[in-house]
Amino acid sequence: MVHRVLFWTGFGVAVRFWQLGLEMRPFFNRGSLWAYPVFAGAGASFGYWLQGVDERQTAVLEERKRMILEKRARKAARDAEAEAL
Repeated sequence: MVHRVLFWTGFGVAVRFWQLGLEMRPFFNRGSLWAYPVFAGAGASFGYWLQGVDERQTAVLEERKRMILEKRARKAARDAEAEAL
């Protein structure tokens, strides 16, 4: 989980550098240093949210996989029972 949050934190900082580069402003202007933690925090919060989405989707997929495997096992049992008759 930490790697995803750290990646998106770095991405947020990179977006700030890109923004300042497009505006042709200095990267480390004293009056705009407050924005780096804001961009990093926004990126980190997105990474944390994305991790939660991934965990929920994985849980749903595991549950569906379990249900499909149970259904296949019941069908195989019915087929074996029908062949035995």
